[in-house]
Amino acid sequence: MTRAEMQEHNRRKVIAAARIEFLARGFRDAKIDDIAERAELTRGAVYSNFTSKRALYLTVLLEALADAPGAEVPPARPRTVADALAVFARAWTARLQMVTDAPRLDAELLPEIMVAKSLQLPFAQLTGLSALILGLVLERMENGRDRMVRTAEAALTTLHGASQLAAAAPHFVDPFAITAAVAHLARLDLGDGPAPLDGGEPPTGNRPTSFGGEQPSLGAGWPPPHLPFTAPAAAVDAPWTPPAGAVDALRDRPTPLTEDGIVAVLGLHRLTAVEEALRGADEPVTLVLVTADPGELGPLARLVVADIAACLRATVPPTALPRLRIVHDETGTIATAAGIPSPGDGTEAAIRVANGRITARATGFGACHAVAAYH
Repeated sequence: MTRAEMQEHNRRKVIAAARIEFLARGFRDAKIDDIAERAELTRGAVYSNFTSKRALYLTVLLEALADAPGAEVPPARPRTVADALAVFARAWTARLQMVTDAPRLDAELLPEIMVAKSLQLPFAQLTGLSALILGLVLERMENGRDRMVRTAEAALTTLHGASQLAAAAPHFVDPFAITAAVAHLARLDLGDGPAPLDGGEPPTGNRPTSFGGEQPSLGAGWPPPHLPFTAPAAAVDAPWTPPAGAVDALRDRPTPLTEDGIVAVLGLHRLTAVEEALRGADEPVTLVLVTADPGELGPLARLVVADIAACLRATVPPTALPRLRIVHDETGTIATAAGIPSPGDGTEAAIRVANGRITARATGFGACHAVAAYH
């Protein structure tokens, strides 16, 4: 084998050995020395592939998710918000071991995030991104409201709680009750938009198409108050030559980055700002995730995005997914092509692409809105 092939071979051995150790002893009690011994490698060989035990744990969780059998793609798009929430909740709870005492590989993920401050803000933003994507799907249902991100947030809060209880008290959680509770969220007005009248269709004619003007139907929390004060995007005329081989993590398929539209380059502390691009323009939006810590935060980002994507693909057909692509860019090569040479977790930048050229660019707070509003 070549040097690169040997390194990949050893990396696979470490992941396989770590998976066994984490299942047997849990994340906290597993030892790197024992993982190395099981993999027939040295401790140094483990750390040459993974920056920390936590980075290895996150990678093992990501691999396990990829190996899990995928849920069946629904033959038809759910018709109502309640239908979509119920199908999504069933896809989520189907992966949980509700009534067994068998160890769960991901049982210590949230407890580890709770004690690792470096993971908390990225995880909050990644969960916010998950809620945004689910909310966009719900808005496209027959009785969807103008904005249903808060409904999606409540659904994810319920389901994450069920996941933790399923690990801590496996005989307590009833997946059918959880599914019914999540579906019932469709009837609640959580302040995102107008509630349906008597459980029927919402008022029509008030769906916003841009951030301009009054939008009372979206509640006091939207649009964000900083938008009217955001500096405009700068006109640019530069070639757009992104690297090939990008993968859309939301659809789990290769995707070219050369089409016209908006490219938002966001660090893991600023991910939810992509909503400003999605709601402010009609073009497709590509979210490029960047981080200053590819060792730990890279696999965390991939894990959370893959998790929500898997549940959504089991909930609605691909045509019902939002006009958003998500691309991981731990090396920063896409960000560099966009004119952002040193991306980090606080990065907030966006460009507009037309006919193979970058025509506008904005960086800093409100960049996604600035590029979406550029004409």
